[in-house]
This record gives sequence, structure tokens and C-alpha cells, in this order.
Amino acid sequence: MGAIPGSIETDQQPPMTVPLRHFVVGLAVLFVGTLVGLAVVVTDLPGFAGLSHVHLLLVGWVCVTIMGAMTQFVPVWSGVSLHSHRLASAQLVLVVVGLLGFVAALLATALSWLVPFGAILVAGFWVFAYNVARTLLSVDEWDVTERHFALALGFFVVLTVLGYLLAVDFTHPFLADLSLARQNVRGAHATAAVFGGILTTVYGALYQLGTMFTQTELHGVDEYLRAAEEVGHPVGVALLVLGRLLDAVPVARVGGVLVVLAALSIGVILARKLYEMRVAWTPMHTRYAVVAPALATWALATTPAWLSAPTAAGNTFGAAGAVHLLVLGTIGFVVFGTLYHIVPFIVWVHRYSDRLGLEPVPMIDDLYSDRLAAADGVLLASGTLGLVLAEWFDGPDAVGALSGAVICLGIVVFATNLLLVVREHSPQSLGRILAGTVGVGSTDPPTPE
Repeated sequence: MGAIPGSIETDQQPPMTVPLRHFVVGLAVLFVGTLVGLAVVVTDLPGFAGLSHVHLLLVGWVCVTIMGAMTQFVPVWSGVSLHSHRLASAQLVLVVVGLLGFVAALLATALSWLVPFGAILVAGFWVFAYNVARTLLSVDEWDVTERHFALALGFFVVLTVLGYLLAVDFTHPFLADLSLARQNVRGAHATAAVFGGILTTVYGALYQLGTMFTQTELHGVDEYLRAAEEVGHPVGVALLVLGRLLDAVPVARVGGVLVVLAALSIGVILARKLYEMRVAWTPMHTRYAVVAPALATWALATTPAWLSAPTAAGNTFGAAGAVHLLVLGTIGFVVFGTLYHIVPFIVWVHRYSDRLGLEPVPMIDDLYSDRLAAADGVLLASGTLGLVLAEWFDGPDAVGALSGAVICLGIVVFATNLLLVVREHSPQSLGRILAGTVGVGSTDPPTPE
């Protein structure tokens, strides 16, 4: 991963500040969300603190990072221009304003404010979905990654509709009039979010990154597993959403089985690519090495729970005790690992690519600190393991609190490492990058010589 792979079109990428500000904002919200989660364990926060914690992590960190990553890599991978740079900047403003207001309303129990802030949040996601969809429509023929991204955009639309219905129902109950139980709508919303929008994006990205940066290809059993996952996962998610929405247990059970089988397929494919890898290990590969067993373990643990009670509230994200395996061990470590490529990649292209061959320049992996990467890897892995074990064996709150604190420290080290890349190597300052969010800018000034 020391240089730019030749199969991608770096000339098609958006201005540097557009994706970077998504990642910086996402890291900030991740830290806040982790602190809120830690506070939930050690003290009693007002309002709906648990719900705030979930939204900060999944919307404010994971989804904002996904928005930045798609905005960056759909043009790069597909060789087309982003439909609109201004919409890409506007989406972040809308989502962040909507999310912060939404979380503040939950914590203050000012539930009437969920409706306007929820509308802003929905608008941000729809702008994102429209912009990326228009970009994908200019691609002649979609590959496996692009097909996953297109499906994910559809799930983002569905999950935002369901989420907004829940927000409105908080203060203006109407779901019962539609013969829909609030608990069922909540389960369908969470399913569409985590398994539809987020995991579908993650799987699509892994097909591209897992082969590109191990310098391997799908072959043999990989092709059969890919074909099974590409059909089974979206169909399974759709059935699981529908089954939970209508409390149709047989439908949800079939959907759950398909989702689990797809997860096992991805886990095996990723493990095989890491085993066949032809390049030196980097922080990206190390974190992906956590993902493969975490995803497989989650799938195996979840199978009996979803076979017996796929619509139970306690099984929304899988078997009881397996939530952190999915959210942190799988989704979290994919994001951690991918950011260790994306951020240095973007900075390197804008700062050093034009100088390659003319003067000595650092490689992409030279931009961050190996020591800090090793430190945050240990902290994040050990903290996640502590949370998983505490959840699995119903351990004391002190174990969960300590594990959360370790994860907080790991996030600080991780964010510091990436922000140092921006500060020391980016042609634009961190303040200039963030200022573009307020100004909804669409272009970068020329790179200084």
C-alpha cells in the first residue's frame, strides 16, 4: 500500500476538504459518543441517554464516515466525476446539525424538537443518497462494490423514513392507528440501519479494499461465496425488516438466516484474502484481521437466537451478548482500518502525487506513526474484548466502565495519529478543512509548491 494502485482514477476525486471534513467531524462525534456511553455505565444521565449514545456512534461516526468515504471513492473507483461537490458539503452540515439537535432533544427530554431536527437529519441523508446515486448512474456497468453501494443508498432512504416516523410518534402518536406497534417499527428501523445501510456498505467496500490492498483476487470458493452473499444479504435484510415491522416471525426467521449466512461468507472471503496477502502488514490489514473472526463469531452466536426469536427486541442486533462483536469488532474495526488508508491516501494525492519521480517523497504509509497505530490497535482491541466478555458473561459494571475508558483512550490515540497526518502533510490546515463545512465550499485552493 505504499503507492497509489494503478486501477483507480485519482483525477476524478472531489476536493480534498470534502471527504476529510467528514472524517474529522466523525472522529469528534465518535469521542463524544463514547463518553456518553461511558457515562451511561457509571452514572445516570438525564433523558434518553442510551438512545443518544447509539445515534452518536452509528449516525455521527459510522454514517458520517460512510458519507465521506462514498463521496471520495465512488468517483475514484468508478472513474466518474462526483455529481455535485456542493451537495457533498451540504449533506454534512444537514446531518451534523440535525443529529446534534436530535441528541440534545433526547437528553433534555424535549421530544417535540425531535420532529424538526429529525427532518433536518433526514434531509441530509437524502441529499447524500441523491448525490451518490446520480454519480453511480453515470457509470456504464456496475461492479460488485457499486452494486452494494446502490443497495445501501436504498436502505438509507428506508431507515430514515422509519426513523422519522418514530420521531413524530413520540409526540403525535399515530402508528397505532396504522396498526403498527412502535416496538416493531423501531426494530425495522434499527435493522435497516445496521444491516441495510451500514453493513451493505461495509461489505461492498471490503470487496474492493480486501483485494486491492492484499494484492489478491477472488477465486475458487470466493466466487461462490460472493454470489451467495450478493443475493442473500440484501434479500435477507429486506425480509428481516419486513418481518420485524409486521411481527411476522417466519419471514424474519428466513431473513435472519440469509443475513447470517452472508456474514459468514464475507468473513471467510476476508480471512482468505488476508491469508493469501502478498504485501507487508499495515494497520489497515491488522484491523481487518480482527473483523474476520469477529463477524464469524457474531454470526455463529446469532444463528440460534434468530432461529428461535428473530423479532424479539433483545435480539435486534444479534444474540444477547454479541452486540459489541458486531458494532465494534466488525463495523468499528472496518472503519478504523479503512481510515488508516483513506486519510493518508487523500492527503498524499493532493500533497505529493505531482512530485513523484521528480523528488523524494514519502509513501502513503509513511505519513502516520507506526507506534501510535500499534498503541491504538492494542487499546481498541483490548477494550472491545473487555466489552464483549462483560456483555457475554454479564460481568460487573466496573469491567464495562474500564473497557469503555480503554476504548476512549484508544480513540484519542487513533484520532491523534490521523490528525497529525493532516496537520503535518496536508496542503490545507485543519481549520481550513473544517471551515468549509460552514461555508459549504466546493473547491480547494491550489496546492502550494
